[in-house]
Amino acid sequence: MDSIVVTGGTPLNGQIQIAGAKNAALTLMPVTLLSEEPLTLTNTPRLSDIKTMTALLQSLGVEVTALQDGKVQVLSSHNVTNTTADYDIVRKMRASNLVLGPLLARHHQAIVSLPGGCAIGARPMDIHVTALEALGAEIELKDGYLHAKAKGGLKGNKVPLRFASVGATENVLMAATLAKGTTVIENAAREPEIVDLAQCLRRMGAQIDGEGTDTITIQGVDKLGAATHPVVTDRIELGTYMLAPVFAGGEVECLGGRMDLVGAFAEKLDAAGISVTETDKGLKVARNGARAKAVNVTTEVFPGFPTDLQAQMMAMLCTAEGTSILEEKIFENRFMHAPELMRMGADIEVHGGTATVHGVERLKGAPVMATDLRASVSLILAGLAAEGETVVNRVYHLDRGYEHVEEKLGAVGAKIERVPGS
Repeated sequence: MDSIVVTGGTPLNGQIQIAGAKNAALTLMPVTLLSEEPLTLTNTPRLSDIKTMTALLQSLGVEVTALQDGKVQVLSSHNVTNTTADYDIVRKMRASNLVLGPLLARHHQAIVSLPGGCAIGARPMDIHVTALEALGAEIELKDGYLHAKAKGGLKGNKVPLRFASVGATENVLMAATLAKGTTVIENAAREPEIVDLAQCLRRMGAQIDGEGTDTITIQGVDKLGAATHPVVTDRIELGTYMLAPVFAGGEVECLGGRMDLVGAFAEKLDAAGISVTETDKGLKVARNGARAKAVNVTTEVFPGFPTDLQAQMMAMLCTAEGTSILEEKIFENRFMHAPELMRMGADIEVHGGTATVHGVERLKGAPVMATDLRASVSLILAGLAAEGETVVNRVYHLDRGYEHVEEKLGAVGAKIERVPGS
């Protein structure tokens, strides 16, 4: 397995181009299943998760053509030959369950493996199931697969979500575009990826109102057409690279960045004494000399502080002046990066969903192990601030969500390289 080696102590200066959003692209790709006509996605990130979704769609009979080194995806579902999403593909990526709604809407049937083969209650797939059943679907769990049917098609209805689940909102939003009548999603997720999905569907002819609020109304149509749609900027990659000069010092402009995508995160940087300014091309972040100040962070659904930036923020606070408290309210067991940061000299105490971080003046380079996607990049960022060399092992997680990290950071002055595994 590959490793990434980072030598700290070098300030960063320059520009980093932020890619299209992974989570948005993985939602937009299954949209093709709703139409016989082609869907073209531009600004697509080049990630292993995109390859996994491509493989899943191709297994259903979707034609996928990658152009411009993968930045443009042309998808056509004029000849879907299969409505079963097999475990061997779905187990690799939770977003695979987003084919359920579109398959039910257009083909009135679907068989989709549960992510990781888990029971419904173990992860919130029950929200997806209950929501689609409200539209008239009949869904049964057999041998780790959801067997779903919609005899005569889906029918519009009121769909109250017990939790503002992003995935469930996306599945129902897609399904409702072809349902008969009006669907109202209550307690809908408000993330930018939801707004991006609605804009894409509207380009294809869907009738949608209220995206970005907690109530989305969809008037079903008979069919959707062709469209070209640019994937929204990745707010998690944006936040990650906004932190890079906070670790290393210097000034970095994140091209394509928008304040509305990272409002709660930018507020915490401001409270920590970090300069964030809007430019004509994006967002510019600078730390000149002084250590960041300690801040308290609680993860929340959008527009609150994103859970996907919690690991990176914890790493930054390891060298902040004072004591910070981080509360993880979205996912359990998401502090697995803490022991690895402690290998580098961080002073962290974890009790359940709360982590207390006592800032130290300096981290020290060490061999560390990446435990998940966001933990991977948090350790790389920590390496930028550490004395000596940090070796981040098991970085295959990283390639799921960040394209060419070593190239982007290297271009602004970081001493970083990827070492191929044996």
